[in-house]
Amino acid sequence: MAKTATIPDRDALKRVGAAVRARLEDDPKAYKIPTEEAEIYAIGGFLTAPECTRLVTMIDVVAKPSELYDQAYSTGFRTSFSGNLDPHDPFVAGISRRIDDFLGIKAECGEAIQGQRYLPGQEFKAHNDWFYTDQEYWKMERKNGGQRSWTAMIFLNAVEKGGSTHFTTLQMNIAPQPGVLLAWNNADPSGVPNEKTLHAGTPVEEGTKYIITKWYRTRKWG
Repeated sequence: MAKTATIPDRDALKRVGAAVRARLEDDPKAYKIPTEEAEIYAIGGFLTAPECTRLVTMIDVVAKPSELYDQAYSTGFRTSFSGNLDPHDPFVAGISRRIDDFLGIKAECGEAIQGQRYLPGQEFKAHNDWFYTDQEYWKMERKNGGQRSWTAMIFLNAVEKGGSTHFTTLQMNIAPQPGVLLAWNNADPSGVPNEKTLHAGTPVEEGTKYIITKWYRTRKWG
């Protein structure tokens, strides 16, 4: 991590973090996960069972081996299948707008919703969603909306065994529950990317895991 004074987008991360924090703290449906080391919230029943089922079908259509900037699929670091959902599809657009409204972040700052599918044995090893600004890819991402501020992830189905979201530093495991939205601030209250948000999609042992994820930038995405 660079010196705090030179962290790109720090002021914006601090500002967005404060705005979303205030909004969620005032929302009786939002539950704050009990930890002082990161800002993680959950809301149950964000999506209905029919909505989850429809999204599962859409993910199956677009899913292909997941990509990373610096890790080939063959390394086994991220072995899920994933794909972006069509942002112009009215159904997808409606869900995207609901996530925007829940967090109170401008739609233009949100990336396209990505659907992810994990079959038995597939996983996403421990990682942060924010960008490492000392890496070559940051030159492009800085122009493409800047740092990631918040992550919103929704579980679409129950998994027979395995497939939890594990915040490894916090020693916190969250099992998939259909329709539950999990949202977290990728920075701390001072606007510094938070190392404590390190998390993994643990291997699915039985069944299949489906989720959707939407990441938000500090500026207009794209």
